[in-house]
Amino acid sequence: MHSIRRQLLFWLLALVVAGVGAAGWLIYRQALAEANELFDYQLQEIAAALPSEPFSQILGSRDTGDEGIVLQIWNRNGVLMYYSHPRAPLAPRAELGFSTERTDRGDWRVYGAIVGDNVVQLAQPISVRNRLAANVALRTLWPLIVLLPFLGLAVWTVVGRGLAPLARVTRALGTRHPEALDPLPEGRLPHEVQPLVRALNALLERLAQALDTQRAFVADAAHELRTPLAAVQIQAQLVARAKDDETRRESLADLQAGVTRATRLAEQLLALARSEPDNRAVAQSTVDLHGLLDDCVAAYAPLAQQRGVDLGIEDSVPATVNGNAEALRVMFNNLLDNATKYTPAGGRVDVSLRLADGHPVVCIADSGPGIPAEERPRVFDRFYRVGAGESRARTDVSGSGLGLAIVRRIASQHDAEITLGDSPAGGLLVTVRF
Repeated sequence: MHSIRRQLLFWLLALVVAGVGAAGWLIYRQALAEANELFDYQLQEIAAALPSEPFSQILGSRDTGDEGIVLQIWNRNGVLMYYSHPRAPLAPRAELGFSTERTDRGDWRVYGAIVGDNVVQLAQPISVRNRLAANVALRTLWPLIVLLPFLGLAVWTVVGRGLAPLARVTRALGTRHPEALDPLPEGRLPHEVQPLVRALNALLERLAQALDTQRAFVADAAHELRTPLAAVQIQAQLVARAKDDETRRESLADLQAGVTRATRLAEQLLALARSEPDNRAVAQSTVDLHGLLDDCVAAYAPLAQQRGVDLGIEDSVPATVNGNAEALRVMFNNLLDNATKYTPAGGRVDVSLRLADGHPVVCIADSGPGIPAEERPRVFDRFYRVGAGESRARTDVSGSGLGLAIVRRIASQHDAEITLGDSPAGGLLVTVRF
């Protein structure tokens, strides 16, 4: 597991070391340039200080083993008169002015000049100058090198203080109870930490809304299930109390109808839970909308015929959408179920699929009682049903109030828009635009 503190310490110290190294190189080059100027001037001064009279004899030579200046003197006839270091690997000739001579023992800085009747050559190893420049650079940088451990400790401390707000936020989250979803305080936080805290607060707000929605859903579901289950219990008691076969058959029919309603409600609740926005387990693919609608209409045709409703496809064109086929099947089944249930016997339900601006549009129109315009925005809410004075009174149909809530949720997951209007037959027109 990577540590931001260690990474910052490593990279900051690496940058400091790189800076010190670059500074050392520049100081070394500057010191070497100054040393070259100084030693070149020294060679010129030594040559100028030599006597200009001709030598009458060869002066004694010596080899001190020193790596300092090597001196050679020739007379005007080219005879070597003096050689301070006979073992120095220098060429036995003189070149006037400054030059650099490469030998098997390193490079030499050579200065040649005519002094009186003599030719003088002075040479010095370049390694001497390099060593002097390196010593100057080292003496300049050694305080910084010594301070590097203290600088690392200071960086570690400062970075730790800078990351302290993150530690406070971590402790604040770690000590919270699961039910505590109030936002974290943003005061006294650095600008770099505030976006993180805002994102956490936004997440906590979404979690609070999701939990509130879940609690409301569970409470509503429990409330809605209580009524059909209580009815089933009463009907079971009536079956047990029946004294003749006719009464028992009627009670059993009522009991079976109650169980069917409770089962339908449980199925609707399960479908609604599966269509929640947080449920993303079902994969999506390309769905043949034309074939899917044909299957749904074919599945509901026998039920519609039993109810005396003419159900069919009025118009259909090939179309595909990207989504989940089973979820779309649940959506269309709910719409067809509502249309056939609330359409009186002798009515009709027309289904059509067409393209508008290249996008599929599904329309389901019935000849039922419809939904008043003022009620339409609310029918998509969970457990909401139109008042008894409207469709329920005219069609004698009971329901859970979950069908359109499921439809809206699935449509939202597929980026589809659902609108309610008046059908040409006088009932309800449901339009699904993908």
